[in-house]
Amino acid sequence: MKTIEIRPLTREAFAPFGEVLETEGAPNFPINAGKCVRYHDLARIETTGEKARPMISLLRGEPYPLPLELTMVERHPLGSQAFIPLSEHPFLVVVAEETGDGPGEPIAFRTAPGQGVNIGRNVWHGILTPLCGISDFAVVDRGGDGVNLEEHFYAQPFLIR
Repeated sequence: MKTIEIRPLTREAFAPFGEVLETEGAPNFPINAGKCVRYHDLARIETTGEKARPMISLLRGEPYPLPLELTMVERHPLGSQAFIPLSEHPFLVVVAEETGDGPGEPIAFRTAPGQGVNIGRNVWHGILTPLCGISDFAVVDRGGDGVNLEEHFYAQPFLIR
C-alpha cells in the first residue's frame, strides 16, 4: 500500500483544486461602523445544471484516526463544495488531479485552526474527515436537479499519514 504524507494546507499548494478560506492575508475592509472586519470574496461558488442554486447546510462529523486507509474519492460535476469549520479542530482535505484514467494519486492536507476550503466543481476529493473530536461545519454547495455525485474506488488503497 502506498503511503501519502499529510502536508500543511496553503493557498499556493491548494490552488489547482480550489480556494483556502482563511482570514490571514485575505482582502478585507471594515463594516458596521468599524466594529467588524469583512474578509471579502474568498471563494467562487459554482453551480450549474437544471434548477441549480447555492445552498447552505450544517454537518457534524466524527473524528477519524490516523493513519487512514483511503479507498475512494468523489467529485461533484455540477458545483463546488465549501467546508467552513465551526470549531478549532483540524480536518483532513484529500484531493486528486484528473488524469486520462480518472483521479490520480491523492494529495493530503491538514488544516490549521481557522482554515476552510472551497473545492472546485468536478475536482476529485476525499470525504469530510475531522481529525480531533466531533466537529461541526457549514457547507456551501449546489442544490437542484441532476446527479451531482461521482465516486471512484482505487484499485489499491492508499495509507494517509
